[in-house]
Amino acid sequence: MVKASVPKRPTRDEFELEDLGSQLEEAREDGDERALSVWGETEKVRGRIMVLDSRTRLVHVESEGTTRKIPFLDIMRVSYE
Repeated sequence: MVKASVPKRPTRDEFELEDLGSQLEEAREDGDERALSVWGETEKVRGRIMVLDSRTRLVHVESEGTTRKIPFLDIMRVSYE
């Protein structure tokens, strides 16, 4: 029996992750709505960045009154769309 392979999350270097962290921090400070491309999801996640939790490595995104917690490493791109 062949085990179905799940695509792995792309690896990124230290500089890419640092840049992503800076973009998320800027988005949190601005309070503007952003679109996040999240690994494994077909649609972008839209909302305001409320919390960047360094302990759990989760990004709290608020949209339409609900808060969604997304793992930092699953966020591929931040945009204004």
